[in-house]
Amino acid sequence: MRNAKLAMLVLLAVGASTMAGSTPAAAYDYPYCIQGGGWGFPGDCSYRSYAQCMASASGRRVYCNINPRVAFDRQRRGRPNYRY
Repeated sequence: MRNAKLAMLVLLAVGASTMAGSTPAAAYDYPYCIQGGGWGFPGDCSYRSYAQCMASASGRRVYCNINPRVAFDRQRRGRPNYRY
């Protein structure tokens, strides 16, 4: 009985240390989104290229568009301001 409790304690400690050491996945805004067909706004933004988005949209009554988060981020940043 004591060995079973000790084994459970060791497994609990290993599991807790594994969970504490893991980091969440980094969020990444892909440049193309599927929009329309009930997706809402901005849609399913998980496509790296326009061709990949169009292939996924084929036959589904949806369309591909630029991810607004990516587009407005580029607009907000603008040209870099280099000062020497």
